Amino acid sequence: MNRRNIALAVPMLLFAGLALLFYRGLSGDPSTLPSALINKPVPAFNLPAIDQLGVPGLSDAELKTGQVHVVNIWASWCVPCRDEHPVLMELAGRSDIRLVGINNKDKPDNARRFLGALGLPFAAVGSDSDGRVTIDWGGYGVPETFIVDGNGVIRNKHVGPLTPDDIRPGGSFAAKLEDAKKPLP
Repeated sequence: MNRRNIALAVPMLLFAGLALLFYRGLSGDPSTLPSALINKPVPAFNLPAIDQLGVPGLSDAELKTGQVHVVNIWASWCVPCRDEHPVLMELAGRSDIRLVGINNKDKPDNARRFLGALGLPFAAVGSDSDGRVTIDWGGYGVPETFIVDGNGVIRNKHVGPLTPDDIRPGGSFAAKLEDAKKPLP
């Protein structure tokens, strides 16, 4: 090979290598993003209620009551949150868990309208107007859903909207809920 062919081949090989790297990095399942908080206590927080919503705000102390909690981080401006909402309404009917929400970077009027139109599945909703608590939880965006055991330990995290298949018996989220009822080793 002469120098000209080598000079053409090197950039092409570099491009092909980068393309492969990006493909492998972007083709994974976003719901399996790691969280450094798995099997760690929930971060300390105290969020106010959304005025005139009719449910209390949310704090870390409420997640340490012995009951498994499902903590959903959502926003009215989030299209996947709207798609996920019927699944949350179904989860709210379960007696073995308590479903609570963290409203992320939202205006109270918009949050009230969203829940007024779609239904209120949450037993409590904390208003995280600046998004700081969501960051403390290791949130990447909305929606994200955390499973917290009765001792206030984050047992699992689901990134993206929950689907009906996720919460059905045998579904991935349903299995994680069952695991959260068992003590940590």
